[in-house]
Amino acid sequence: MTTINGLLLLAGLLLFISVLASTLSARLGLPLLLLFLVVGMLAGEEGPGGIVFDDFSTTMLVAQLALAVILLDGGLRTKASTFRVAFKPAASLATFGVVLTALITGLFATWLFDVDWRIGMLLAAIVGSTDAAAVYSLLRNSGVRLNDRVKSTLEIESGANDPMAILMVTMMVQMTLHPGEMDGWAYGVMLLQQLAFGLLAGLAGGWVLARMLARLRLAEGLYALLIVSGGLMVFAATNAVGGSGFLAVYVAGLVVGNRRCHATEHVLRVMDGLAWLSQAGMFLTLGLLVTPSQLVEYAPLSLSMAVFLMLVARPIAVLVCLWPLRFAPNEIAYISWVGLRGAVPIVLAIFPLMMGVPQSLLLFDVAFAVVLVSLLVQGATVPVAAKLFRVVVPPRDEPVDRLEVWVGTNATLDLMEYKVGERSRADGVHPDTLVAQEAGPSVRCAAVLRRGRVVPLNRASRLKAGDSVWLIAPDELAERLSAAFAAGREGELTLNAGFFGEFTVAADCASGDLASAYGLVLEPGESTLPLGQLFIRRLGRAAVEGDRVRIGAFELTVRHVDSRGLIDKIGLKCPRPHL
Repeated sequence: MTTINGLLLLAGLLLFISVLASTLSARLGLPLLLLFLVVGMLAGEEGPGGIVFDDFSTTMLVAQLALAVILLDGGLRTKASTFRVAFKPAASLATFGVVLTALITGLFATWLFDVDWRIGMLLAAIVGSTDAAAVYSLLRNSGVRLNDRVKSTLEIESGANDPMAILMVTMMVQMTLHPGEMDGWAYGVMLLQQLAFGLLAGLAGGWVLARMLARLRLAEGLYALLIVSGGLMVFAATNAVGGSGFLAVYVAGLVVGNRRCHATEHVLRVMDGLAWLSQAGMFLTLGLLVTPSQLVEYAPLSLSMAVFLMLVARPIAVLVCLWPLRFAPNEIAYISWVGLRGAVPIVLAIFPLMMGVPQSLLLFDVAFAVVLVSLLVQGATVPVAAKLFRVVVPPRDEPVDRLEVWVGTNATLDLMEYKVGERSRADGVHPDTLVAQEAGPSVRCAAVLRRGRVVPLNRASRLKAGDSVWLIAPDELAERLSAAFAAGREGELTLNAGFFGEFTVAADCASGDLASAYGLVLEPGESTLPLGQLFIRRLGRAAVEGDRVRIGAFELTVRHVDSRGLIDKIGLKCPRPHL
C-alpha cells in the first residue's frame, strides 16, 4: 500500500508541477510540451528527482494511449469543410512528403554518423514525420489565427502521416534484421492495408459512435467517456487487424465531431482536459525515460541533424509537394518551418530498441534530441514565423463567448456574450434599441450583467462601457453585432476591417458594376463575371479567408467562405489618397 501511495503521490506531484509550469511557459514563450519533457527529465535518474525509469514497454503503452486520445480530440475539432482546401496538399505531404524527407535526411544521416545506410535511413524514417500532439497544441495555443489553407494542411498532415512513418520504420527494421525476406510489393500491400483498414474502421466506428451520441440520454460527464472508450476500441481493433489505429481514431473523431448533436459541447469540454492530460502524461513519461548525459554525448551531431531536417530536408519536400498545387511562396515557407517533431518520433525510436536493432540506443537519443530542438526552436517561433511569413488572418469580430443551447432534437439557440466597449455604438443605448437598429427582430436580449450582477431592464435602462450583454442571435449576425459593441470613435476601423478593407461586397455582384463604381480596370471578358468568379480566376486556386488579389490600386480580400467552400463576401480596400 505504501508503494502504491508513493507512486500516486509522485504522479500527482509531477503533473501538478507541470500544470503550474504552464504560466512560466506563457511568459517565456516556450511550448508547454517542452516544459513537460523538461520536468520529466529533471525527475529522472540524472535529475534532482533521481527516479530510475527504463521501462520501454510501459512507455510505449502510455504513448500509444495518449496519442490515440490526442488524435481523437483533433478529429473532433476538425471541420469537414477544411478538407476541401487541404486534402490534396495534406495527403501529398503525409505520403510522398514523408518519404522524400526521409530519403534526403537518410543520406545526410548516413554520412554524418558514419553508419550503415540502413541505420541512417532508419533514423531518418523515425524523425521524418510531423507530430499531431505538437502541431495541435502549438497551433491552437499560439495566439495567432492562421489562414485556413495553411492551418488545415498542417493539422491534417500531422494526423494522417503516421501510417507512412510506421511503414518506413517497420521496413527499415526488417531490412536491418532480416534483409531480403520482404520485397517492395509486400511493403506496398502493407501500406495499402494500413490506409484502407484505418480509413474504413474510422468511418464505421465514427458513424456508430455519432449515432449513439445522438440517441442516448446520459449524464453530461458520460458522453465524453463514451466517445473516448469507443475511440480506443476503434484504435485497438484496427491495429489488431493490420490497419493504422492512429488514422482510424482520427477519422472516427472527425465523423463524430461533424455530426453535431445535443451532447457535442459536453464531449468537447471534457475532451479538452483529457487531451491535455494525455499530452502531459506522455511527455512526462518520455522525459523520465531519457538519460541527459547521453544526449550531451551526441549533442553536436544531433544538432546538425535537426538543423538539416529543419532547413534543408523538410523545405525541399514541402516545396516539391505544394508548388504544383499553387501554394504561395510565403505559405510554403511557413508550412516548411512548422514541421514540428514531438512524441511520435520518440515512440517510433522505441521500436528498434525493443526489436534489438544494432545501435538502437543511438537512434533513440538522436531522435529525442531532434524533438527537443524542434520544440525549442520551431515550437517557440510559431507565432513569430506566422507574422513574418504573412499567413496570419486577424481575429474575427466575434462574441466574447457563445453557448449552443439545444431546445429539441434538431433545434438550437445561439447565446452570444458581448462586452460593451468605450465609445462604441452600444454605449449609452437601450439594448432593445441597439438590437432593433443593428439586427432586427431575429435577435433578443437575454440578460445584461454589470459588475457580475444581472441588471433588471426597464425603459430607462442604458448600456454602459464594461457591461456584458447576452443576446439570442443567429450565427450569421455575430460579426455585425460585434462591430456595434467594439470600442472606438465613430468612423474608426477595427483591426478586422483594417485587414479586409473598408467595404464589404457580395461575391455574386457583377464585376462590371464594381468596376464602373470605383474605376477598376478589368481584363477582357471579366466584366460579365460575378466578383467571386473573377477572384478565383485571378487567384488560380480554391480560396480561403484572407486570400488577396489586386486590381490596379485596389485590393480585394476574401472576407467569408460559406460551408460549401464558395466565396460569400469580399472586402474592398481602396487606395490611400496622396497627401
